[in-house]
Amino acid sequence: MFAIDKSEKMQSLTWCLVLAGCLAFAQAHTYHMGACPIVQPMQDFRMNQFLGLWYVIQKTSTGSKCITYNYTRGEEPGEYVITQDSDHLILGLTPLKHEYHYTGQLSVPEPSTPGRMEVRFPLNVAGSASHVIFMTDYDSYAGIFTCQKLAFAHRQSATILSRTRTLDQTQVDKIRQRLSQYGVDPFDLSIISQSGCPQGNNTLDINIDPNTFTSENFGNVVRKAGEKIGDGVQWISQAGSKVYHKIAGTEETASTTERNNHSTIRNGERLETNEVEWIP
Repeated sequence: MFAIDKSEKMQSLTWCLVLAGCLAFAQAHTYHMGACPIVQPMQDFRMNQFLGLWYVIQKTSTGSKCITYNYTRGEEPGEYVITQDSDHLILGLTPLKHEYHYTGQLSVPEPSTPGRMEVRFPLNVAGSASHVIFMTDYDSYAGIFTCQKLAFAHRQSATILSRTRTLDQTQVDKIRQRLSQYGVDPFDLSIISQSGCPQGNNTLDINIDPNTFTSENFGNVVRKAGEKIGDGVQWISQAGSKVYHKIAGTEETASTTERNNHSTIRNGERLETNEVEWIP
């Protein structure tokens, strides 16, 4: 019984934090008019040596702490996964020990330039962004620049990474100087604390990944309010989820039954309806 209650609390908390996550995600960027700065990817970059855990030493405009990046291989060749773990900005104001896990998908559009990638995060409905690794020695430091084109502007973020929780100041200065040469203001970067970071089973894990926004999850969140209400909301969320995936440019996985039949509740009876497309 305790496991069920804990699971329900976790699920509810996750959905309450989605909006907070959007705000924190937006704060980790700066906005500028015009096109993205041209940041050259590292030549002869080798992703197999870059994979693994990195600690964030400095990052553009964020109040979060204990941020790490973990790069792993994806299911297909040339695809990778990036998981950002952190002490969430909002929950960091409370005494609650927690870890916030935010997972995105990386791809390499041009295999001849592996240092220039594209990243897509589930809370970013504007689409993918560039993810450029412009310098690294693989063993101690790395510099990353991401940028997303908007209608008449762009938003950008720079990150300094280390294989350990601290990084020699000379290496930090070298990365900041390179950013300045590319026209990126290094003074926009915040220093990230890597001390007192919660770890282990005594922390609350909050996961936001591409599977968070499925129609089943939407329905399950509200199902505890009542079976009939849950069924009705899940039918609505099927279409709502499609709106999200069409905006984000991704496809939602669903069974044949879910694709062809939906049900809603009217006067206590289940009525079958046809699939509704919300966007022409």
